[in-house]
Parts: sequence; structure tokens; C-alpha cells
Amino acid sequence: MSQSFSLVDPLAVADLQTYLSRAARVEEGSVRLIAGSGVLAVYTAILYPRGLLDQTPTVLGLRTFATRADVEFDAVVPIRSLLDRLARVREQAEAEGESAGEGSGAASGPVEVRLPLEVSTVTWAGISPPRGGWRRVGDAEYDLLAATAKAGIAEVAEAVPEGLGEQLVQRVRAEVWGRPIEGLEWVPAGAAFAAESLGFLDPAEPVTLHETGPWTRMTTRRGHTLIRRQAWTLRR
Repeated sequence: MSQSFSLVDPLAVADLQTYLSRAARVEEGSVRLIAGSGVLAVYTAILYPRGLLDQTPTVLGLRTFATRADVEFDAVVPIRSLLDRLARVREQAEAEGESAGEGSGAASGPVEVRLPLEVSTVTWAGISPPRGGWRRVGDAEYDLLAATAKAGIAEVAEAVPEGLGEQLVQRVRAEVWGRPIEGLEWVPAGAAFAAESLGFLDPAEPVTLHETGPWTRMTTRRGHTLIRRQAWTLRR
């Protein structure tokens, strides 16, 4: 397995940093990186069940980046460790740009990033969304998704005072984010929360809905929000 990957330039490094920083503010855990055929797929978990009785929906974020065609791996690493490495390589690229007298302050060209040590106890990483077979089933309006996320965040904040136990906090989050969005069949409110938190929503851009098997995908140019539906919601 490859121990590193490349990004096309320092701007791509900054883009990945922004995405991971947003994800870490919601769930400071791990990130799954899958590289192959010149594409690096970066999965982050925003919501997922913590036990057999937990009804929290599984909601993942996905961004893709160009990388070397000869790189192949599937690794789960700590978000913070990867962010630290990205910061170091970006700083090095900027220093090289300054020494070379480049006006942008950053050297152009590919940037190599070494993988941190892997982790093996991440339950959500064992769930693999399909790469193909998606069919478009509709659209979602920005105003509806943004309002759903805002209302849910306010409800969770009001219902979760300081000092509340972790199990009760998770129960509140499962109830709020597991509710379906009005007018969007089988799409939980947690999908709107994830898309807003990761910066995928844009008032000027439509959100398209796609399905395959038990998965629903909300897509914009900024990224994808993946939702694994409960078995009882699947179409017959």
C-alpha cells in the first residue's frame, strides 16, 4: 500500500485543509482516504450510530481530489494528524515559493503528503458507499436545507444543557437529526446539517438528489453528502 499521496498544488492542500477543519468541528475523529485511478476520495463522518439501539442516521461527507495515477490505498487516519501534516507541507511550499521569488508566496506544482498512522477501531469506516449505479431522483432547495440545519442546531443546543451525559446527548441528536426533511422522501435532517457544516451549500447552486441501493446522495459542486437509509425506508 502507498504511504503517501500527492495533491496538484498548494491550493488543493488548502482546500483539503478547509474541508477537514469543518468536519473536525463536528466530529473530531477519523477520516477515510481511498486512492485509485488518479482520484483521492476523502470521506468524513458527520453522524453515525454508536450502538445497536442508536437510531442516529449514518451521514458522511465526501470530497474528491486529483492525485497520482499510480497511487492506491484505503486508509483510515486521525483527522488532526492529517491536518498537522497538511499544514507542514503547505508551510514548506510557501517557504519554497518565497525563496524562488514567486509572487503567490507558494511554490507551484504537486505537493506530496505522507499518510499518518492508521486507526482500526472506526465503525463507520466499514460502511462503503457505492461509487457507481447512482440515478438522479430530484432536487433540493437551498432555503429548505439551510433552514432545516439552522432549526436543528438551535433545537439540539436548547435540549442539551452543560453536564448532560453522553448517552442523553446522543439520544437528542438522534431524534433531531433523524427526522425526515419535509418534502424530501427518506432524507433525514442530519443530511442538511452535514451539508451546511461542511460548506457544501450555496444559495446560487442547486442541490441534486441521487439514489442507489440503501444510499441517498446530495450533490453540489462543493461536495457530496451521503446518507445510508434505514432498511424499512427502501423502495420495494
